[in-house]
Amino acid sequence: MGNSDTYDLLLKGGHVIDPANGIDEQRDVAIKSGKIAEVASGVQESMANDVVDVTGLHLTPGLIDLHTHHFGAHAQIPPDVYAIPEGVTTVVDAGTSGAESFEDFKATVIDKAETRVLALINICRSGMISHAEQDVTQLQAPPCTVVINEYPDHIVGIKAAHFDGPGYFGIESAVEAGIATDKPVMIDYHRHPERNYRGLLDRLRPGDTHTHMYGRHTPQMDADGKVYEFLLAARERGIQFDVGHGGFSFWFSTASKLIPQGHVPSTISTDVHAGSFYIRRATMPAVMSKLINLGISLVDVVKMSTSAPAAWMKRPEFGNLSVGAVADIAVLELELGDFGFVDSGMARLKGDRRLTCQMTVRNGEIVWDLNGLSRPDYEGQGDYVSLDRDMSDLLDWTGYDNS
Repeated sequence: MGNSDTYDLLLKGGHVIDPANGIDEQRDVAIKSGKIAEVASGVQESMANDVVDVTGLHLTPGLIDLHTHHFGAHAQIPPDVYAIPEGVTTVVDAGTSGAESFEDFKATVIDKAETRVLALINICRSGMISHAEQDVTQLQAPPCTVVINEYPDHIVGIKAAHFDGPGYFGIESAVEAGIATDKPVMIDYHRHPERNYRGLLDRLRPGDTHTHMYGRHTPQMDADGKVYEFLLAARERGIQFDVGHGGFSFWFSTASKLIPQGHVPSTISTDVHAGSFYIRRATMPAVMSKLINLGISLVDVVKMSTSAPAAWMKRPEFGNLSVGAVADIAVLELELGDFGFVDSGMARLKGDRRLTCQMTVRNGEIVWDLNGLSRPDYEGQGDYVSLDRDMSDLLDWTGYDNS
């Protein structure tokens, strides 16, 4: 405990990985009034009211999950329940709501979450809360454009997904809305005899992204396992590729062949929902760990989970530890040992490295602390506080009997 109020919180002795600022070394991170105040070596503990020793841990910008679901039938896992324990400070709900349902989503989820919740608006007016994504009369750019212009701070892009009919109408409408609003588009790919993957990529603009990039259902390699040239050409043209793990879209057999050929993610996301959260562990640290064990470096997976998604959303104020930025921080441990990871096919990958979130800082406040690093040891604390006098703000006293 320091004796000065210069900083509210000092995270001391950690290894900072901040790709946006080119930092990959030991530094201390000081926080004041919810903002990053200093990132430097040797910050004096006396300069802070609270000091947490994070020696041996990695400090990164708060993770950004670019593809989640927290509304309607997909909302079995609320954003705070998922995000806070995983070092995720920003989630982007990817198309669960549409133009007709966004205001309900905002009132019931966005406005109530401690996690920063942003949205990709579905090109389908109803969103994913019904089967309307198969109705081409719902896949129109103008309603989408209107709601984006009404909520530009909350809606960061457009999503087109799940259409099983012929042609590219929904994707073309999404791109039309993206052009009208200067927002990026995220699409997925569903097979149809009158539609192909190359045609889908050809309709995207530089900066637009295909999610579920390691899905087995997406034709990306020839019979010999060589990545298609049109896919590499799309990357050269500026098309981006997002993981979007989900319950059906991340296969070790696919990723393990594509990653050595250079088809690596632009951004990492989970597509988290009840069908992907449990055994498959579609959480940011788990998906990052899978990719590390498939050959992508720690620094690169951090970039794919922080500054890269921030840049894709055109929100550069997020995903970095710059002085003055909102103090959203993930404190991660890179464990070494014998671990196992499960993919969408429920198959196992053995690995020797695993990321675990030890602490999450949101708006300068510690909101997750797995091992109580920020708390005093109970010995020497006496009887803590008097329940009746000092903890009334933590209890619902209705019907409480302290006799």
